[in-house]
Amino acid sequence: MEKMQIKIGDVKIGAGAPISVQSMTNTKTDDIEKTLYQIKELADAGCDIVRLAVLNKECAAALKKIKEKSPVPLVADIHFDYRLALTAMESGIDALRLNPGNIGGEDHVKKVVNLAKKTKTPIRIGVNGGSLEKVLIADNTLSLAEKMVKSALSHIKILEENDFNLIKVSLKSSDVMTTIKAYRMIYDKIPYPLHLGVTEAGTLRGGMIKSAIGLGALLCDGIGDTIRVSLTENPVEEVKVGLEILKALKLRNSGINFVSCPTCGRCQIDLIGLAHKVEDRIGEKFSKRFKELQQSVTIATMGCPVNGPNEAKDADYGIAGAIGEGYIFKKGVLIKKVKEESLLDEFENIINQDLK
Repeated sequence: MEKMQIKIGDVKIGAGAPISVQSMTNTKTDDIEKTLYQIKELADAGCDIVRLAVLNKECAAALKKIKEKSPVPLVADIHFDYRLALTAMESGIDALRLNPGNIGGEDHVKKVVNLAKKTKTPIRIGVNGGSLEKVLIADNTLSLAEKMVKSALSHIKILEENDFNLIKVSLKSSDVMTTIKAYRMIYDKIPYPLHLGVTEAGTLRGGMIKSAIGLGALLCDGIGDTIRVSLTENPVEEVKVGLEILKALKLRNSGINFVSCPTCGRCQIDLIGLAHKVEDRIGEKFSKRFKELQQSVTIATMGCPVNGPNEAKDADYGIAGAIGEGYIFKKGVLIKKVKEESLLDEFENIINQDLK
């Protein structure tokens, strides 16, 4: 089945477009200043699209000012009240997240769809395994993944019957295998882009693992056009994990890929501390510059000079520790030996010189 491409703002989605990373603000949307601050934080971290909760008319009224100053496209998250969707589109929102089956009757759907056609506003149908229609919940003949697919197809049908096809679909469950099964089931049934996510994945450690497995399995199958890593953390962490998943699968070709060896008995430096310092310091100073240059760079932190340059020979830049000193190398070639206390400063200087 030929896949469709849509646009959310200036971000192309589907049909071969790069996989985009999304997140969601956790501020009160009608607090314009705080919401814009968090949107900027997310954008600086590499987020491509940001979703905002639109709970009431005050939140909807704030969208116009937020949209005017946002550095990235915005999606309005709407539930139940179709009028909030209308206000969001009138405010210039880039996309909606709603289910046409829960915003009232056919007349309400038509009003939303007619304006969405006029403004060319895409709609994401967001199915969640924990909040399906009552008739589906009661159906004991279907698996949860099958119920999710059936729900999505019914919502899609409503939009298609209103001659609307600027559609994106998500089928999220808190269970990893259910999520994978649902996306695999629907992939060949629809032409629309798919937004991936394992919902309610948990705090950083557990949520990162669940998301990496669920999203990684689907992306390796060629399924998925946008992703969100759902974490009970600062939303910036969602973006960081999402980008790491894409970089690990070589679906992002710019920015820094950090690698480091595990600790062992040969280590004669604080490797764990050094690796964190390299990620924090080098990442903060150079990630944005490499992205702007559309360069993908691997930076290695190794625990000793025995295997360091060889095991990380494919890294663009690397450091290896020793007793009271450190080694700096490029593409596996040793270029400098320095005292341990000067290692990070010298390493930063070398990268900085190459970027001039």
